[in-house]
Amino acid sequence: MNDQYEHVPHRLLHRRVRDIASGTEGELMAVVHENVSGTGADRWVRLAYIRDPSGLEFTTALGNIVPADYIDTLEATLNRRWPQN
Repeated sequence: MNDQYEHVPHRLLHRRVRDIASGTEGELMAVVHENVSGTGADRWVRLAYIRDPSGLEFTTALGNIVPADYIDTLEATLNRRWPQN
């Protein structure tokens, strides 16, 4: 029988990240390769477990996370290139 999940190392573990899907920031607590299938056929995905400032943990697809300051840095760079009128 296959395990239902396995922990995956990630460079952003225990750092502040932002879920770009919801805009929520928090600390990346774990990355898990998890079988989310409810049927007999396996369906494996990589989920990021994030703890928000209130202590609530939520999951999102691993591809949805970026370092917390990434979006701010990107916006600042764009604003320097194309100032708002």
